[in-house]
Amino acid sequence: MRRGAGPASRPRRTAPSSRPSQTSTTGVPTLPRGRNVLVWERADALGARTPQPPPGRTSARGRPGDSPALLEVLVTGTDDPATDAGELDAAFAETVRRTGASIGALYLLDPGGQLLRLEVLCGAPAEFAAPWARVPTAGPAPVADAVREGRMVWVGSHEEMARSYPRTAMVLPYPLALVAAPVTGVRTWGVLLLMWPATRPPYMTGRERGHIASSCRRLARLLEEAAEHGGFPASRARPRVVTAGAGHRTASPAMAAADFAERLPGGSCALDLEGRITYVSSGACELLGRDADGLLGTLPWQSLRWLDDPVCEDHYRAAVISREPVSFTVCRPPGRWLEIHLYPDASGISARIIPSGGRPPPSPAPRRPTGTAARARAGQLYQLTHLAAALTEVVGVQDVVDLVADQIMPAFGAQGLVLSTADAGRLRITGYRGYPPSAIERLDGLSVDTGLTPAGRALSTGVPAFVPDPEEMRRVYPEAPLVGGKRAWAFLPLITSGRPVGICVLSYDGPHTFSAEERAVMTSLAGLVAQAFDRARLYDTKHELAHGLQQALLPHSLPAVTGLRVAARYLPATRGMDIGGDFYDLIRLGDGTAAAVIGDVQGHNVAAAALMGQVRSGVHAHATLGTSPDQVLLGTNRLLTDLGTDLFTSCLYAHLDLGRRRATLASAGHPPPLLRLPDGDARPVAVPPGPLLGIDPDAVFPVAEIPLPPGLTLVFYTDGLVETPGADLDDSIAGLAGHLGRSDDADLDLLIDGLLREAGTTGQRLDDIAILVLHHETGPRPPG
Repeated sequence: MRRGAGPASRPRRTAPSSRPSQTSTTGVPTLPRGRNVLVWERADALGARTPQPPPGRTSARGRPGDSPALLEVLVTGTDDPATDAGELDAAFAETVRRTGASIGALYLLDPGGQLLRLEVLCGAPAEFAAPWARVPTAGPAPVADAVREGRMVWVGSHEEMARSYPRTAMVLPYPLALVAAPVTGVRTWGVLLLMWPATRPPYMTGRERGHIASSCRRLARLLEEAAEHGGFPASRARPRVVTAGAGHRTASPAMAAADFAERLPGGSCALDLEGRITYVSSGACELLGRDADGLLGTLPWQSLRWLDDPVCEDHYRAAVISREPVSFTVCRPPGRWLEIHLYPDASGISARIIPSGGRPPPSPAPRRPTGTAARARAGQLYQLTHLAAALTEVVGVQDVVDLVADQIMPAFGAQGLVLSTADAGRLRITGYRGYPPSAIERLDGLSVDTGLTPAGRALSTGVPAFVPDPEEMRRVYPEAPLVGGKRAWAFLPLITSGRPVGICVLSYDGPHTFSAEERAVMTSLAGLVAQAFDRARLYDTKHELAHGLQQALLPHSLPAVTGLRVAARYLPATRGMDIGGDFYDLIRLGDGTAAAVIGDVQGHNVAAAALMGQVRSGVHAHATLGTSPDQVLLGTNRLLTDLGTDLFTSCLYAHLDLGRRRATLASAGHPPPLLRLPDGDARPVAVPPGPLLGIDPDAVFPVAEIPLPPGLTLVFYTDGLVETPGADLDDSIAGLAGHLGRSDDADLDLLIDGLLREAGTTGQRLDDIAILVLHHETGPRPPG
């Protein structure tokens, strides 16, 4: 191909328009036409080396006489030619440019606040962001932490990423730094994510933090203004891709650049961020073995089959994401070795191609089969790795359903999901998306009959079934019910350890041809889903058993005692079997007398819960005999030592005499209770502690007596409320007492809520917690 062979069209960046911004029908102000868009213009300087407009677009050359103002515009990365991006995109792109970030992303919270959806992207193709297009706010990711904790999350290096976010580091193995900052105004709207090459310092300056924070406030204001006008940026299947690029070059510098590239030894070419070839020199054409017409506008690994290797594509991905030069050696058949050097920036990649001066690798990778054999793209491999890592972190069946719906469905462009288990010869639906409830009612409980449904056949044979259209479904499975208006299906059996555990059905609103590559990836993913699904079912079964056992051992309700208001709460640890040994009880002894008890059996398992039931029964038996607090603990202690258990128990027992307005307490190594006087003064009660139950059969338990005036509040609790790693126990108890003194005792349940918040135990808990609150109501004074 000769330079100047004829007029051609090439993309260029236009300068911002001076016309005022317009407003879209959604109420969101839109960008003026011309900002952050690509137009196709005549460029004789580079001739036929520049790409033609994409198919379906009309170039300027195709409409002679049109003025430049009438040239069709293309929003980068979208499927629509309309420029409705809005001021939000402009503010976002300006933030990326001013911070010097190489890649930026804006996530918006869904209405339920449980999911972050990628709305706008800058500096990378949308394909790269596919694994993170939808991020659960509860997930282990920087953007999730930023929105959940309301703070700026900084990751200064890949090593820090590996320590803090191992799953993200595994599927993003490039040297980089990033920050995730919540976009917050009157409410939290989402998260701004910015990424830099690893060449920047591994820390953020105060000025940088301030600028990012102000940018987030600006984005929040734009979102709030849009919401006030009744509009909101509509979520799309793919994020909008904008650019923070600068203006275009004139024809003269373009001609000089082309001449410069032609004079260099070897070959030169340019790729955009999507990976398409936008310029190629004659030297590069000679080395690559193709003419310019066969290369321009194509992806190298598609137009050059010998580059169709995930390793080669990964070099390109590494250059785009890390913004650092990448070099590698490839073999052009039959035996010519080439060195390729990639030099990236925010607008694309410059590539130098030269003959390799060294010997070829001693063991080149074997050639993969061609033709109909499946060819996994690097992007799909990363996405599969990301999903596999995510599946290892799910806990319950609902977590599996949510993950498949939020990440696997969008990855394959599916609009429907049905996840079923095999139970007694029938399919029981455990989760679904994209179907009306009436359709699910028809599908739930269908027989696993190989001749009736593709789901039954796939489950019984272990072979996936792919149905591209309704005609194929009616031809092969005439009796299968067609519900929900779907028109293509993938039936993926969930097989683990050689046994079927269920089936995952992905469906489409229109006909869908399943390529061999797509079938291979779906089949591989089904195996991972099966393992996660089986683990989740086992977890749910154990969880239900543990929850039922815990509820059976704790009192279903507390007795009514005249003159006493009572509230109680039990919270299991957030790790383990969701069961523990903490317990509480209130025992009515007679008119105006009662016993309150709280305890903690060592451990968080079924054995601890079982022993807790025995301790509670022992305390109850001794208390109803009218024995004193120290004798109640003495008898219970002997019971535990006789049982020979290896688990120890702390316990606090109080005898309440509302008529005499006195309380007598005894403790077996339990944290002291808190009391709040009617005047608001609050403090721990000095109860001399005895030894833990179950250690010494001859142990003695001292008692303490305190006044019990009307208006007094007593708080009994277990150590899970006050023990925090790295914190002094006495300080924690004193802080809790201070909060109790400032609290209102009109509603004891609200008082417990406040104590839990003060202790910081409303989220993750390493230990279970039991709380029992007693309030002595105002009553008549005792006789005498």
